[in-house]
Amino acid sequence: MLELRNISYSVQDKPNGEKQKILKDVNLSFEDGTISVITGPNGSGKSTLIKILMGFVCPTTGAILFNGDDITGLSVTERARRGFTIAFQQPVRFKGITVKKLLEIASGKSLDTDSMCECLSAVGLCARNYINRSVDGTLSGGELKRIELATAIAKGGDVFLLDEPEAGIDLWSFEDLVKVFEKLHDKTVIIVSHQQRILDTADKIILFENDRPVSFGRREDMFAKLTQRPSLCWRNIKEG
Repeated sequence: MLELRNISYSVQDKPNGEKQKILKDVNLSFEDGTISVITGPNGSGKSTLIKILMGFVCPTTGAILFNGDDITGLSVTERARRGFTIAFQQPVRFKGITVKKLLEIASGKSLDTDSMCECLSAVGLCARNYINRSVDGTLSGGELKRIELATAIAKGGDVFLLDEPEAGIDLWSFEDLVKVFEKLHDKTVIIVSHQQRILDTADKIILFENDRPVSFGRREDMFAKLTQRPSLCWRNIKEG
């Protein structure tokens, strides 16, 4: 069980020194073995929440509990050791590191070709064509995104944090991406997305607006609510 208790986050970036609130009094729980999808307008705090969960950003107030332990002050490395895995909205490029090496670093062990093929084929890539490629500017944005997701699969863990994993994924590979989420259903999976096909995989949908979750619940119940909202959020889901 992953819990957020009264999480708030502010930054002091206004000329007059006034703090800008990014998140305010967020109270959420994420059960083991469930997929939760966070959706909502741009700028509502969704990606910031993912960064807070992974430890890249420390909340201004509040606490994060994982299996009953307070992990609010733990570093990114310490959370990774506890089974947290993240895939960013914009994949990181690693000059001089091959795909093979990146997968092995993520998994913490040497991998045979079959193991690498399993990770890469899950995101629509052929291991034979990619294991010796460098993770650099020679790869397209879509290729980098899929390699990052393959790296997350290779690392494994108990909690998967995925920020718009569909970004850069072509339509042909989208169904493979959805299958990856379905295979992770025994984990705690938290996804930020506007795509209806990804929301279709969710056990719980959380709608963010104006720095906090304004509604959340079971997928079926939330779809009924979202269709009644003439918001940008739902338009993106339907058209995206």
